[in-house]
Amino acid sequence: MLVLSLSLLAACSAEGKKPGKSENGKINIVTTIAQIAEPLSVIGGDKVDVHSLMGPGVDPHLYTATQGDIATLENGDMIFYSGLHLEANMLKVFEEIGKNRPVLAIGEVIPEEELLRDAGGAIDPHIWFDIDLWKQALSAATDELKKALPDDADYFDNNRKSYFDKLDALKADAQEKVGQIPQDKRILVTAHDAFGYFGRLLGIQVVGLQGLSTEDEIGLSDIDDTISTLIAHDVPAVFIESSINPASINAVIEGAKKKGLDVKLGGELFSDAMGEAGTLEGTYLGMYAHNVDTIAGALSGKGQ
Repeated sequence: MLVLSLSLLAACSAEGKKPGKSENGKINIVTTIAQIAEPLSVIGGDKVDVHSLMGPGVDPHLYTATQGDIATLENGDMIFYSGLHLEANMLKVFEEIGKNRPVLAIGEVIPEEELLRDAGGAIDPHIWFDIDLWKQALSAATDELKKALPDDADYFDNNRKSYFDKLDALKADAQEKVGQIPQDKRILVTAHDAFGYFGRLLGIQVVGLQGLSTEDEIGLSDIDDTISTLIAHDVPAVFIESSINPASINAVIEGAKKKGLDVKLGGELFSDAMGEAGTLEGTYLGMYAHNVDTIAGALSGKGQ
């Protein structure tokens, strides 16, 4: 029904909606996740209005477009989503809306050899946790803005450079803080396997109870194997995620306790969703810094 509704809306504007300034003089951008929306609002500055369909606590793996989303997408001049099968339930919607306006999966511009895959060959879509890869993805979106408003190309380029300088500083800070965690304690246990790129970038072993998608099942063997890893390395803490049910992590904590290991809850991390808009964690820079501080504090035993 949603795809049919979108098809009807697209038919009403069969000539296509060319990107350009709206009545308020800005480009109307619609994104799926806030990890795209918030950086683009910085890079686009006063030339853009940016709206994210998925807010805090929302799981993009399971998200299905609503009728309200369809109307929002139809009113957008440009649509950006992460891709790599993250927003799996919305692919048909993007296919339809892409018939009459620019739609870009920004993660799919990254060369395949730079992407992680699981044991079954599925691509890990959580690329925003590798700052260098996310810069590539955001650059692709910025280039689309420049095509739409060529007169403002220098403005977008300057904003991108300024923002990317902050990303580089964030990466350096993250490397320094993670480097203070004892080598044998650099094991990050979370509810699902969202932190692979984070681990590769910063040198942390990552254990996710679920697979790359939250649709994957968690078995008792997954919990038992995780507990064995914690005991073998005397890992002090595990972490919950803001968009994932904490039950599986709590089961790990209880199971470890029964085997004589007192594992603490290290804190809540932002994985598939960022924090509330208007908070530090509601920005990409703040969300990433929060995760680094939480992980480094808990695994080093120093606290945040």
